[in-house]
Amino acid sequence: MREKVLAGRYLLVEQIGVGGMAIVYRAIDRNTGHNVAVKVLKPEFNRDAEFVSRFQREAEAASKMIHHNIVNLLDVGMDGENRFLIMEHVHGMTLKEVIQEKGRISAPTAVQIAIRILSALQHAHQNGIIHRDIKPQNILMNANGHVKVADFGIARMANSSTLTKGDSVMGSVHYFSPEQAQGQGCDVTSDIYSVGVTLYEMLTGRVPFDGDSPVAIAMQHLHARPEDIHHFAPDVPDAICHVCYKALEKNPAYRYASAREMASELRKALNGQVDQLQPRLAPVPRQVAAPTSVPANRSVRQNTGRNRVQKGGLGMALMTLVVLMVIGWGLWVGTKAIYDKVVNSATVGFYENSDVNAAVREIGRIGLEAQIVEVNHSSIPAGVVITQWPKEDVTLHKGDKVVLTVSQGPGSLQAPRIVNMTLEDATTTLKAYGLTLTVVERVVSKTHDADFVIKQVPAAGDECQPGDAIQVTVSGGIAYVPRVQGRTFQEARALIAGASLTLGAAIEYVETTDVTMHGKVKQQSIPADTAVIQGTTVNLVVYRVPSMLHRAKMTLDLPESDGLTSVRVTIVDEDGEITVYQMDFPSNASRHPEAELVADEAGDFVCRVYINNVFKYSTTVTFE
Repeated sequence: MREKVLAGRYLLVEQIGVGGMAIVYRAIDRNTGHNVAVKVLKPEFNRDAEFVSRFQREAEAASKMIHHNIVNLLDVGMDGENRFLIMEHVHGMTLKEVIQEKGRISAPTAVQIAIRILSALQHAHQNGIIHRDIKPQNILMNANGHVKVADFGIARMANSSTLTKGDSVMGSVHYFSPEQAQGQGCDVTSDIYSVGVTLYEMLTGRVPFDGDSPVAIAMQHLHARPEDIHHFAPDVPDAICHVCYKALEKNPAYRYASAREMASELRKALNGQVDQLQPRLAPVPRQVAAPTSVPANRSVRQNTGRNRVQKGGLGMALMTLVVLMVIGWGLWVGTKAIYDKVVNSATVGFYENSDVNAAVREIGRIGLEAQIVEVNHSSIPAGVVITQWPKEDVTLHKGDKVVLTVSQGPGSLQAPRIVNMTLEDATTTLKAYGLTLTVVERVVSKTHDADFVIKQVPAAGDECQPGDAIQVTVSGGIAYVPRVQGRTFQEARALIAGASLTLGAAIEYVETTDVTMHGKVKQQSIPADTAVIQGTTVNLVVYRVPSMLHRAKMTLDLPESDGLTSVRVTIVDEDGEITVYQMDFPSNASRHPEAELVADEAGDFVCRVYINNVFKYSTTVTFE
């Protein structure tokens, strides 16, 4: 991609997504140096009133919301005719990719993710915004575990009465609600239904309704019941299944009334408060008239009753006919819209390592358009696809573009700018140019988060050759060493972990007769308040009184070796591992020596044996 700067501020680095109406890039905000996501309306829609309105509606919806579980809007603008939104950049995977990778997600984790999605939706709903396209593909999972709801591109204000063409069934057929399938209006309960579908997929690894065509799937949303969650995931608690099924009720009136209400129910289900859950829809008991005695004027009353039945039957028949006509019309509208909006799609194939001409033909055959970006590469022959975007199996609308990065073969080139990128992003960027990355130094940085590139050699724009390694200086972030001297070992351990530092595995012990000092830190390897790289190891020297220790013996199993064999044994507790034995054995030593282990507490512990710093086996040992 040719270097492009929007509004003199946002440097577009790479294309990271393509949707029906917009292209998404990762960019660098030159004012702050931070990565941002830039959503640009496709040029062909700049003069299309419907798409411009939809794009502006996303900006309007996003501007009303600031929430830790929503991809937040940072800026809106135009560059010439290019309309764009600046969003926060979320580095990680989509929930769909997580489900595909894991098969299914454990019930407690799935519930926690659903609660965070509902928290985002509650914020949106309170601001009068219905998302209308909740699905795992629109849930971003930050590398730090944060959950972010994205893509309010078809969101609508809850009080809006105007629907643009096709809006009634916008969304994804596997996840939209029965009322969307019928072409009806949406409210907060439509989003609740989609959360129910997403929760079902997290728990089971599959969507509740699937079929050979979008119409077949939509009909199941209207008429079918999802298969029992326990058929696919028998370990899911009944209470969680109950909440999921209630969210999936066909009638919006029987679902949860708000995102907050469903989140509250999930918390109760997670805590086992089954008796406090709302009941699901129960059948209304039929009211049968009590028998009465037959009056003397029986024939007259029987005729009168027959006339009432005939009149009532005619009324019921007319009412039934009207209801069937309304349902039929709704199904016809929904089916037509589904064909118009959903069937017109294509799935991206795998084109990397393919001949570019063959890839272009295949992309054109399925109704998409290929966009070629050529770069030099030292080892990949000219005309071969190096990378593609989007990746394989992504579904696009007909006419959308697939970007192919194609090798031009060896040749001189200019080093791309990777300063202010994460290591992962920098490596990906260099790969497209046939370059590699070498970290030469990690430094303490107050201005850059850990794993961001601070400096590169050669610099951006300098000439280099395909196959060259770009040397980078990387931020290690910054952490301050806590003062742990004089504290108990457990306190020191917690403080070191809380400061994003690493406790040294080998604890040095100093014997003392002062029982008040037992288990306290005598010395720390790095002085308190020193600024260091995150993850730096801090070693401790700890006092202990021999008479207060608990001991155990175990026979080690050492491999044959011509040199020294280093052995370390740890015990596992709720906070991690503590070294309780360490020794080096020469090559002529017994391969089954007896080791005396020493710990601060009595009881049964799992001991892990490391040989030459590699874990080999574990066993349970009793300390007395």
